[in-house]
Amino acid sequence: MPQEIPSCKRFSGYKPCFPDHNCWKDGCKDNIPIGVKILIINLDAMGDVLMTTAQLPALKRKFPESTIYWITLKNAAPLLFNNPLVDHIYTFDTASIFILQQMIFDYVLNVDKSQQSSALLNILDGKNKLGFGLDTDGKIIPINKGASYNYQLGMDDHFKFKVNQRTGQDYLAETFELNYGRDEYVFELTEEEEQFIEKYKKKVGIKKRDKVIGFNTGCSELYPNKKMTIDQHIYLIKELLKRKYKIILLGGPEDTKRNKEIYSRFKGKIINSPTMEGLRRGIYYESIPNIIVTGDSLGMHIAIALKKYTIVWFGVSCWSEIDLYDRGVKLFHEDLFCSPCWKRQCPYDLECIKLIDLDRIISEVDNYYNK
Repeated sequence: MPQEIPSCKRFSGYKPCFPDHNCWKDGCKDNIPIGVKILIINLDAMGDVLMTTAQLPALKRKFPESTIYWITLKNAAPLLFNNPLVDHIYTFDTASIFILQQMIFDYVLNVDKSQQSSALLNILDGKNKLGFGLDTDGKIIPINKGASYNYQLGMDDHFKFKVNQRTGQDYLAETFELNYGRDEYVFELTEEEEQFIEKYKKKVGIKKRDKVIGFNTGCSELYPNKKMTIDQHIYLIKELLKRKYKIILLGGPEDTKRNKEIYSRFKGKIINSPTMEGLRRGIYYESIPNIIVTGDSLGMHIAIALKKYTIVWFGVSCWSEIDLYDRGVKLFHEDLFCSPCWKRQCPYDLECIKLIDLDRIISEVDNYYNK
């Protein structure tokens, strides 16, 4: 007859938790109760995944004895690696869905207002479901009272663009019926990753006392108008080099060509970090500067997660929804009638980008170091 299956976080039924100890036969050696089982569904943009980690401390305050499961897209999963508050990470694929369908959760929390995330919430077994689901017509609906404000933001452009002053973390906490405490993103590098970063700094000649500024030069191809022009970057870098700052270009595969062109104007004078080594490596390089200059992009969310001083400009997106946690400056055009708009193509000659105050960025860098 089989023994009782241990109700312990570590026990998987696949291999022993400790060498030379049979948990199934002899009982748990170091039992860590599963407690409240919570699944987070977050299949939207990678920046949203990082921002959602700010809900983890509040979840742990509400449910101190709990196990947190998270399902996300494969490209976003590295953002959750080594997160001390996430117990199990699943990628959105058939195998993961089969596994999750065998489980009973105390809470299923859907972050995304999307059909696939909402459908996933519907088919999973959860005693309490919060966030967004689908009705029988396939329409996305809020499934608890706390999700109403969040839902309304998607239905009313004026409310979202002009009225709302709450951050994404604030109204997502309400969606999940949590007490909002302005918790920070939860992200940690491993010791091995820290060692890699130190070796790279030595390789490119960055010393401890250097004043290093990182430029996230691009953004997602989904919203290409979130980035400054190459000429704007060149002007900023020229002026900052006059002040003896060190400059490092940052970005992902979609930024390779753009960074190469910018670097060609300053060969040997700035650092062009690799863009083709994967998401986690990109975060290593972004951890190096003291200041990050960026648009509203994944790079911005990484900067916030790394607790960097962040100078960020906004055009198409909503500046009120972003919290820099008092470490940075948000540049936006409150009097520009068309901004924010969340449009992929601009009918107004990209005024929100052309009007970025470049000299203000330079002065903010100087102010940071003068302090």
